[in-house]
Amino acid sequence: MSAVDTAVSPAADLAAVKVRQQAAWSTGNYAVVGTTLQIVGENLCEALDLRSGSRVLDVAAGNGNATLAAARRFCEVTSTDYVPTLLDAGRARANAEGLAVQFQEADAEALPFADASFDVVMSTFGVMFTPNQEQAANELVRVCRPGGKIGLANWTPDSFIGQVFKTIGKYIPPPAGVKSPALWGTQARLDELLRSHATRIEATSREFVFRYRSPSHFVEVFRTYYGPMNKAFAALEGDRQAAFLGDLMALIEDCNRSGDRTLVLPSEYLEVVVERK
Repeated sequence: MSAVDTAVSPAADLAAVKVRQQAAWSTGNYAVVGTTLQIVGENLCEALDLRSGSRVLDVAAGNGNATLAAARRFCEVTSTDYVPTLLDAGRARANAEGLAVQFQEADAEALPFADASFDVVMSTFGVMFTPNQEQAANELVRVCRPGGKIGLANWTPDSFIGQVFKTIGKYIPPPAGVKSPALWGTQARLDELLRSHATRIEATSREFVFRYRSPSHFVEVFRTYYGPMNKAFAALEGDRQAAFLGDLMALIEDCNRSGDRTLVLPSEYLEVVVERK
């Protein structure tokens, strides 16, 4: 996915893109990757300064990292995603910890909640992947009460994950007219989407560090369980698949800072706290 695309073509069939994306995220088992990102949800809840009893909505929650973090802080949490199996994974995690969470299937671009239903609305590496960014942003604002907060964690265009999506896009071009998800990881795009609804937007650069047994182990896990990567490998054959793998491994080796056989690889993201008007 290119991080430089900034315009949406009027002819872009965003509904069709969403169907394909949903199928991709339903492939493999994102929960295997998602659980490794738990610290991001914990840090976001601290950045939001969550208070017990707050009504919290986790949008595109995946297997519930931010959901669980908020529930551990005794908030009243509703966890949503459009992939039922990911909600099932989040539910199992909540049950294992004895946490009371409401899980509900929902589209981030059409949230089934009344206006101003929540004190805090958040999403970690989730809402940024919606095809219709303006509609998704409007929904985050709509269901958040005036004076409430919106919290986001979004990969940046130049981050390792941003480069992974650029590498995928080199071999499988993104749908024409669809804006790059990585734009959510820029102050400029956040201002475009949310500034008119906010009294304050605070965006802090952070790093998540991927830690795997080796570069090959990282590729094996992502190829098997991470939907977009799984789909990319499945769509490529022969020399093109080999070239894609070569480019991916070169990127990983270049970013790996372990100094040994393991993988210790930082990827920048923006931790965003928005105070709603």
